Amino acid sequence: MAIKIEKKIKGYNVVKPEDKAAPAAVAAPAVPKEAPMAEVIQMHESVERPETLVGSTYKIKSPLFEHALYVTLNDIVLNAGTPHEQRRPFEIFINSKNMDHFQWIVALTRIISAVFRKGGDVTFLVEEMKAVFDPRGGYFKPGGIYMPSIVAEIGGVIEQHMKMIGLIHDPEMDESTKRLIAEKRAAYEAGAKKKTEVSQVAVSVEADAAAGESSNGFPPGATLCAKCNTKALVLMDGCQTCLNCGYSKCG
Repeated sequence: MAIKIEKKIKGYNVVKPEDKAAPAAVAAPAVPKEAPMAEVIQMHESVERPETLVGSTYKIKSPLFEHALYVTLNDIVLNAGTPHEQRRPFEIFINSKNMDHFQWIVALTRIISAVFRKGGDVTFLVEEMKAVFDPRGGYFKPGGIYMPSIVAEIGGVIEQHMKMIGLIHDPEMDESTKRLIAEKRAAYEAGAKKKTEVSQVAVSVEADAAAGESSNGFPPGATLCAKCNTKALVLMDGCQTCLNCGYSKCG
């Protein structure tokens, strides 16, 4: 049996034979709709750049460069004024008087900025950049921290900035590890003090070493720790022990 429909179809549903015999359902009372929740904006490549960004500039002075590098990281503030407010890196600029490396610096800033704007977890950039080694060799920053290349130091600056805005959190050292490092350092310094009392020559050598000690405050003669890249590794009880992070080759 064909039925001609002369009006516009606004909706339809399937009626089963048993539904025809059922009494008409009582209309449920209207439930008031809840107020719509504000959408939480996450970082993605479609987020438009606002007129004003919050930024920080860091200075890098490397023996590999005649002039200093100035790294500027600009952040976008998402969901400002709400409990979901967060600050994410949006772009990076690197400036210097030295134009010898202009091409790779521009390429690096554009790629890093593109990764920032893509969204997601961008903290992987830090480890990737810090793992870049210069074939000519690296250098030590003030404080005895070893940098294998200028790219690695730029990665260190990005890491410092991400820690500042809360994207990266340092794992806190527990109290037992802190006490162990303090005990190891006190024992090492006590042993070094005894050696200086052996002869006047040893005392003179220690005085000269103390005068030329690096600003990191670790004993003179400490070597580079493979874990934290700090010149704080000393020989204690026949085992190499780091007085900065507690690393020990003997476990």
